[in-house]
Amino acid sequence: MQGEDDLRGLAKIMAFMLAVSILLVLMHFYWFCYGFFAERKWTLDVIGKILINFNRTAGLFSNTLYTKIFSLILLALSCLGTKGVKNEKITWLKIYAFLTIGFTLFFLNAPLLKLPAGAATSLYILTTGIGYVSLLMAGVWMSRLLRNNLMDDVFNNENESFWQETRRIENEYSVNLPTRFYYKGKWNKGCISVVNVFRSTAVLGLPGSGKSYAVINNYIKQHIEKGFSMYIYDFKFDDLSIIAYNHLLKHTGKYKVKPKFYVINFDDPRRSHRCNPLNPDFMTDISDAYEAAYTIMLNLNRSWITKQGDFFVESPIILLAAIIWFLKIYDNGKYCTFPHAIELLNKKYVDVFTILTSYPELENYLSPFMDAWQGGAQDQLQGQIASAKIPLSRMISPQLYWVMTGDDFSLDINNPEHPKILCVGNNPDRQNIYSAALGLYNSRIVKLVNKKGQLKSSIIIDELPTIYFRGLDTLIATARSNKVAVTLGFQDFSQLARDYGDKEAKVIQNIMGNIFSGQVIGDTAKALSERFGKVLQKRQSITVNRNDKSTSISTQMDSLIPASKISTLTQGMFVGAVADNFEERIEQKIFHAEIVVDNDKVAAESKAYKKMPPILSFTDKNGEDHMKEEIEANYRQVKTQIINIVEDEMKRIKNDPDLQHLVH
Repeated sequence: MQGEDDLRGLAKIMAFMLAVSILLVLMHFYWFCYGFFAERKWTLDVIGKILINFNRTAGLFSNTLYTKIFSLILLALSCLGTKGVKNEKITWLKIYAFLTIGFTLFFLNAPLLKLPAGAATSLYILTTGIGYVSLLMAGVWMSRLLRNNLMDDVFNNENESFWQETRRIENEYSVNLPTRFYYKGKWNKGCISVVNVFRSTAVLGLPGSGKSYAVINNYIKQHIEKGFSMYIYDFKFDDLSIIAYNHLLKHTGKYKVKPKFYVINFDDPRRSHRCNPLNPDFMTDISDAYEAAYTIMLNLNRSWITKQGDFFVESPIILLAAIIWFLKIYDNGKYCTFPHAIELLNKKYVDVFTILTSYPELENYLSPFMDAWQGGAQDQLQGQIASAKIPLSRMISPQLYWVMTGDDFSLDINNPEHPKILCVGNNPDRQNIYSAALGLYNSRIVKLVNKKGQLKSSIIIDELPTIYFRGLDTLIATARSNKVAVTLGFQDFSQLARDYGDKEAKVIQNIMGNIFSGQVIGDTAKALSERFGKVLQKRQSITVNRNDKSTSISTQMDSLIPASKISTLTQGMFVGAVADNFEERIEQKIFHAEIVVDNDKVAAESKAYKKMPPILSFTDKNGEDHMKEEIEANYRQVKTQIINIVEDEMKRIKNDPDLQHLVH
């Protein structure tokens, strides 16, 4: 009731202002066209005296414009409270037309008063009246359209637009991305400042949404410019590697110690360094061997990720771990490589178990196998061994053996004395084979970089679900204090859950401090919308009947960035949120903007890129290429070395009285 009374009171005030406005126009006519009214005896002495006294005190009639201006002001104020018109076809074009006619006729007809009285005066009154009515109609229509502007925004863009961060907040670790964002009917320049990259970054988006082009490429470039050591998983080799290589050439001076650029590429041994991920110098405990075996087997058998702890999952992992640790302790780790482990696993299981159990530190580790062996459960034992042999046999490749048996560099990429930029390349056509080997590099790097006193480092994994990265959640959660920035690119949360399991995927999803998302759909879009929260928004309803038109406006809390908006983002548009620091507060952490990329500059840079040079030459003095022969020779050498190890160990056991009980 109180609200209705207030509205009635406001309507009365507006009506009074309109009446005063009209009265001022009539007073204007009476004063400036007095001769016209006097001829027709339409004058009253009392009105004349009132207007003369009014002009003496207020000076209202000293110029023809004064009364018109005051009348127009009152007219404009009165229009604010109008209910408007019932015609839905009124447009701004019509309003502008009536405003132009109204202002022209109302203000620019004063010269007619200087003409002889009579027709000129009549024409002045007529044009002024038409001008006033035109202004009144335009004001009424404008008031209605302005009050009904929510109906013009059918997609609710205005309600869901918000002011975003425009400051470029930069520090020695930050990544800064220029943006354009829409707010209050226009596009504004902004900036996404990731001031704390060590709280990890997730980059989501369907194929073609621009996540690599707009975000990940910028992370690589800016981290190199700020002197980070770096590990890059390049799923479509060499898309990211070529960027890192050329950017490093330009910005080597940003590092206190010049970093070395290394590449792991199983497809082309000429363009790959050699590195042993099972380097015995970095394996201090049998748990390191277990972690390596775990990573290898789960990359080869993705379905095992959700079955961790099952007997037939753990058995082959334990067997492979025992073999790796045996190679570590045999002859000071001279043969401790992944290819040697594969070859040893493929030897007769009687010899393998005899050798392994001859070492006290492995005897208890292999007890499940020994119980089956000694208990005569040959079928069970064969099943356990086959679970390890079959998937690993897919990795027997001379090229893979070549890369993983060399020792060109170590995986401590953030060693301050020997910083490295390491790019490992996968191949979508051979993903199932290469992922296990590359996952082994990943797991070893996770162990080595997450230490105190090391150089700031950046780990960038594009297309994360194509590889199983064991210990990733722990790295994200604990590596912040060791200045390790983790950036993960993937398409959506469901893809992550499929390849990492629900529990681990949920942990990774929830502990990422910075998030960028291009177009995603379904549950991923809903989850992101919930993360960005709600904001107070206006809602409008309009009722039109034969006699009137009423509008009601209400407010309610609704999604700041609804799932429907996220699922229809155009290429290059991103939503997300950033984390801040104690000393670098960011009030507006959420963004919904286009990340601005200078396409011409990027195209020019790409055109000028140098190809990564060959790393190894298999050509002799006569110019003949011997790559195939050398790689095959290395392959045969690994096999021969394992045969010799088995023969030597079996001789040792047979000649040792304390181990005679192991010989069958």
